[in-house]
Amino acid sequence: MSPNDMEAKPKQKVEGREESTRPGAYFLPPVDIFETRDELVLLADMPGVPPGGVDVSLEGDELTITGRVRPEDYEGLKPLHVEYGVGGYYRRFRLGEAVNRDRIQAELKNGALLLRLPKSERARMRRIAVQAA
Repeated sequence: MSPNDMEAKPKQKVEGREESTRPGAYFLPPVDIFETRDELVLLADMPGVPPGGVDVSLEGDELTITGRVRPEDYEGLKPLHVEYGVGGYYRRFRLGEAVNRDRIQAELKNGALLLRLPKSERARMRRIAVQAA
């Protein structure tokens, strides 16, 4: 592991977000996506987002994640060092036919959003028995 691997990466600011009714800066939350036999698991890092501060919506094929921080938690603070800006989070993904949209589950715990995207029955791998002729 090189020293560059240990450097903090700056938050990437969202530009041109369609939803402009909420003031303040929005950032892209870093996301890891894992695949198991039965589902896709999406883990988004959104520090500072309280319970009830996350919206997950699905419109057509677009899954949208929005996380809001409470600005009042940061009022009056005089930081000595800042590595990331305070703001909300916004990320959008296009889902394929492999995801069962009716069974998507979301859970927020300690600033980490866990989304479980179950695979549709057609997308699950299954073994087909080969019979000898």
